[in-house]
Amino acid sequence: MHAPERREAIIVLDYGSQYSRLITRRIRECHVYSELVPADTTLEQLQKNEHLDIKGFIFSGGPSSVYDVDAPSCDPAILKSGLPVLGICYGMQLLAQSLGGHVAPSNGLREYGPATIEVLTEAAADRESFRIFEGIKASPQQTDDLDTPESQSLRLPVWMSHGDSVDKLPEGFRVLACTESNPVAAIGSPQGYIGLQFHPEVTHTPQGKDIIRNFLFRVCGCEANWTPGHVIDEAVELIRQQVGDERVICGLSGGVDSAVAALLIHKAIGDQLTCIFVDTGLLRAGEREQVVDTFGNHMHIPLVVVDARQRFLDRLANVVDPEQKRKIIGSEFIRVFEDEAVRLAEKQGNIAFLAQGTLYPDVIESTSHDTASTAKSIKSHHNVGGLPKEMKLKLVEPLRMLFKDEVREIGAALGLPEDWVWRHPFPGPGLAIRIIGAVDEQRLNVLRAADKIVIEEIQKAGIYRQLGQAFAVLTPIQSVGVMGDYRTYANLVAVRAVTTGDFMTADWARLSPELLGRISNRLVNEVAEINRVVYDITSKPPATIEWE
Repeated sequence: MHAPERREAIIVLDYGSQYSRLITRRIRECHVYSELVPADTTLEQLQKNEHLDIKGFIFSGGPSSVYDVDAPSCDPAILKSGLPVLGICYGMQLLAQSLGGHVAPSNGLREYGPATIEVLTEAAADRESFRIFEGIKASPQQTDDLDTPESQSLRLPVWMSHGDSVDKLPEGFRVLACTESNPVAAIGSPQGYIGLQFHPEVTHTPQGKDIIRNFLFRVCGCEANWTPGHVIDEAVELIRQQVGDERVICGLSGGVDSAVAALLIHKAIGDQLTCIFVDTGLLRAGEREQVVDTFGNHMHIPLVVVDARQRFLDRLANVVDPEQKRKIIGSEFIRVFEDEAVRLAEKQGNIAFLAQGTLYPDVIESTSHDTASTAKSIKSHHNVGGLPKEMKLKLVEPLRMLFKDEVREIGAALGLPEDWVWRHPFPGPGLAIRIIGAVDEQRLNVLRAADKIVIEEIQKAGIYRQLGQAFAVLTPIQSVGVMGDYRTYANLVAVRAVTTGDFMTADWARLSPELLGRISNRLVNEVAEINRVVYDITSKPPATIEWE
């Protein structure tokens, strides 16, 4: 057994921007590893991770002003390390001020929303300072680029969000771009210090990913080796190191995260892994049968099915608060595992580890970065917020540093069936948080039938993979209706479908009236307990994707 190779990494320091996580995702999309860390993380702390080969740093945006007394700063050792640094928005201002420049309120030159930068032609003569814009084109139709000083000037649409500006450059820096209202929209120096007043990480900056790619490859000299094959090899080695000869149990939920976690662990340690599928009674239609067929019959992974339906229903009786539902389900789920682990240990020997499909966003959302005061805990996550303190099993979380899109890529590389790879996210608490109010078996059956119809119609329409999530919600509202010659008084069901790139924000999906009509018609005709259907047209924010 050998130690994993050192991994090239770009470290993103989080100063509280709503886009901080997005920066990390954009870097990963370029097949370069990146981690998001609190702004007060020191270089010494980072260098203690012997698996990281740090190639550069990015300072994120944030809501503070660098001239405030309590404004977050950075470890001076980072700026003395000789490694490239890219500052974005607040990060650019922090970089400039830390190196001897000056930042002041914009005084009428504030920029929020879309803007156009002009990349200065004369700046291209300084090739070392200018690498961030090399090869960037205004559009696919444009043939001129800025690889040479003779190239024509370049205008790029970008996204701005700042009320302060750099009004004095540090020594050795030059202005690389400006806007009509801001003479300093991008700065650079031959030492690899770069500042961008705009946000290259958002989709509203169309060439933003190319700019980030320039920082990674032209400035930092990274190699694009963060690939599914590399991730799998490294994860397998780390699992073997952590687990050794011990036994592991892994909960299969029916979703892609737990499925990929199970496949990775099984690849690493084989039949030391036993998967446990808990039928909570809160599952989608046919989910239990699909799990048994895929993992037990086709992938030949040791699988135990636990029927805990009544156990969960008893714990949820008369519970209406959504956060209480989450906590109850999370803790009960772990207790079921502990009970099953005892039974397995009696047959197979000691069980030491519990595997979970925790993802990087789960970890970020459940952790408050004190120095990035805007990054607060949003809600408890069933994987990391509901663990009972007395839990006796150690955790193995092979996906905890991965984003959802990376997990899907790895699942496909491991041979997971396509319908599993692209399955919409399903909340850990299951249908319990898609029933508004108390949960019982009758209401679960109604929602299960409704959800099946919604998904079937969306799949028939060929738009399932275009949507981030789609599902039905059973509301506590009943309304009067007419079926034939008879009065009905039955449930109102809401249909929710959203489009999203990262689940941090989401827009309601513009489903066609014809599709909505088919869904509604089937719901009221095939599910006797439903007589009214509404469609949720609320974006996130202000709403969340799930109703609870």
